[in-house]
Amino acid sequence: MEFRCQTTRRLHEEHEASFDACARLEQALTARARGGAPEAGDPQWGSLARGLDAQLGAEVLRHFDFEERALFPLLEEGGEGDIASLLIEEHDAIRECSAMLRPLLARSRETVLDAQDWRALTMLGRELAERLVSHAQKEEMALLPALDDLLDDDRDSDLFNEYVLA
Repeated sequence: MEFRCQTTRRLHEEHEASFDACARLEQALTARARGGAPEAGDPQWGSLARGLDAQLGAEVLRHFDFEERALFPLLEEGGEGDIASLLIEEHDAIRECSAMLRPLLARSRETVLDAQDWRALTMLGRELAERLVSHAQKEEMALLPALDDLLDDDRDSDLFNEYVLA
């Protein structure tokens, strides 16, 4: 899908990165389904866990904050408040899941998780992937096209600069 605005193109790129990260997480969890928790210091798992944790903190949560602060009010002004309300509910659920998953990801890089913690990490990882993919798909289909219609070039430039320079 092609977007006219810099802001919507940037958000689209971040959605694509989220789709990719979720696919990698699901593949890793599926591959480990019978083998259990990775060994401490496992380089492949460590890289995946570190990357996912960084993406959740720096990208996804920052992305949500920007949308809620700068973009959703524009949707409400443009008569699209129902979309904004739904997306905020989803942001809250993803934040909650992320807050439980991130400490497990960090610990899994340092030590072998016990069976209970590995099950929790697996369950939360799958839940996060499902929620995040579904959420990003909704934004691709509803939020980004609506913003592309609402933003003029000056407002787009201001928002884009605010977002990338923050």
